[in-house]
Amino acid sequence: MWVLEYWGKNHSLLVTPDRCKLYAKSEQRDYQFDPLAKKQDDFRASFHNLIPALWTMDIFNTSSLNSHIQLYETSQLRGKSGAMKKQDFLWIIPLSLCLGAVLSVIQSGNWLIGWLGFSLLFFLCISILTLSTKWAGGGKSLAWMVALAFILRFIGGVTTYLALPVYGYVNDEDQSAGYTYTDAHRRDAQSWELASSQDSILSAFSKTYASDQYGGLLALSAFVYRYLSPDMQRPLMLILLSAFMSALALPFFWKAVHQEWGGKLASASGWIYALYPESILIGGSALREPYLWAFSAFALWGYVGFASSEKNDAKRNSLLWLALGIAGMLFVSPGVAVATLVILAGWVYFNGDQRKISWQIVLAFAVVLILGLFLLSFALNRNGNLGNGNPLDVLNNFIREVAGWGGLQLKRSSGMVDAVFKKIPDWMQLPFVTVYGIFQPVLPAAFAEPTLLIWRIIQVLRALGWYALLPALILSFLASTSEGEKKKRMVFVWLSFFMFIWILFTALRGGGDQWDNPRYRAIMILWQAILAGNVWVWWRETKNTWVPRVLAMELVFLIFFGQWYASRYFAIGTQLPFTYMVGIILGLWAVILVWGFKK
Repeated sequence: MWVLEYWGKNHSLLVTPDRCKLYAKSEQRDYQFDPLAKKQDDFRASFHNLIPALWTMDIFNTSSLNSHIQLYETSQLRGKSGAMKKQDFLWIIPLSLCLGAVLSVIQSGNWLIGWLGFSLLFFLCISILTLSTKWAGGGKSLAWMVALAFILRFIGGVTTYLALPVYGYVNDEDQSAGYTYTDAHRRDAQSWELASSQDSILSAFSKTYASDQYGGLLALSAFVYRYLSPDMQRPLMLILLSAFMSALALPFFWKAVHQEWGGKLASASGWIYALYPESILIGGSALREPYLWAFSAFALWGYVGFASSEKNDAKRNSLLWLALGIAGMLFVSPGVAVATLVILAGWVYFNGDQRKISWQIVLAFAVVLILGLFLLSFALNRNGNLGNGNPLDVLNNFIREVAGWGGLQLKRSSGMVDAVFKKIPDWMQLPFVTVYGIFQPVLPAAFAEPTLLIWRIIQVLRALGWYALLPALILSFLASTSEGEKKKRMVFVWLSFFMFIWILFTALRGGGDQWDNPRYRAIMILWQAILAGNVWVWWRETKNTWVPRVLAMELVFLIFFGQWYASRYFAIGTQLPFTYMVGIILGLWAVILVWGFKK
């Protein structure tokens, strides 16, 4: 399929054989036109027939439009340009064998078994990443994006696995075994226990193997161990799969964003996802989040492809990707599947796509949503401690327990917070827990709190990533309201609203914990990357003055908390009482806001 793109300062144009999307500062127009052009010359001629109509809108200049046209070919997954070529295997096979040999040396066990297992995994991972990147049609830019995402996550995972037993806290059971996350360690241990037993892989969903709350990832890990590493537990196999799934999300994510909103936003969002430190750390760990990112990308592409396609075959293919994504999320985490369905339902409503959706799809959506709620309630209540009511009662009890647990964790993790709790009314404790959780990991604390070098590096990178992303998410509301076309504006407002509800919930769920809270928050990193990418594109085009104001508010927070932590740990300056410091910060924020509105 031939595609034409034109990017101007204040407008852009995306043309496929059966439609033309025009994005301008103040509006979006969508045209349908024929004939379908299968050849490059026919397509270019068909497009140039459209130029006079565009020119009459006084948005484009014909000569400028002709000189800035970019023409490239995309394909279906099995199309000509998206297919693997023999030349690809000339470098994929040797690379896979070499990497497999290296990792087999690093891991214990029979070298030959390890080499064969690692080599097969590398071959499958690299081949699928290459195929999906070609299919997406993003050229060298996307190829570098996917390659860098995979390499950073895999090398980061291998590095922490090898370095933590040496440079971490040796008395910590997880770190001495090479694990960054306790959940990953427990699940990996039970995966090997299941794989080396006579039990069925499906036993992962029973109470006997309860380290994985939902059972899906434990079953997959046990399957890998049983058939690719039967002689020895090799955690690097699971790290490889996590890095692969994390990187696999990118081609589908990029293609969906590119088709829906254009290349600028696709590029910005893709790089944010690829380089976000929290996603790199999680993507190099045997956790469920990398799988959820890939399945979320499948679902996103499935919906976008369905909504933008006019042909029945294309719609059916898109629905298959959407179904695969939702099914994968149900397998790994039913809660995220439910949340994704809610996001897409809001998108359909605000985008006005209800007429494109048949009653069969609506029925399937309702069935999957109810199934997801039942699976989620079953997983949360596996031990029967949340009552025996219906799924909504179980979820309600879970949320109430979450709120209490988050506050308890926060008090236990910080003597300062415990002191604050003693000074404020009970009704203020829950909001305090939530707000404190939003700012985790706290950047000044990452620099100041005593810890080992390896953990300081990890914590500083994580905090820098979050404090770079947070202002963009705050500004996403303003950037959304600046969109010209009403439907597009409402979709971005809906995504911004949902993401902040998610951030508040995860802050409440994780409390003051510096690990679970950011990790739960990062489950939605794809959607957050879309919002942040939109803010980046919007700011570059408008230079809106609210961007430096929001950054100034963040700077005020960092300066005062930085001094507070410096006085606490290094006796630098006078330490303000915590409540006074918060009051000063809020006062300065109010000054910046008032000054901004007056401007």
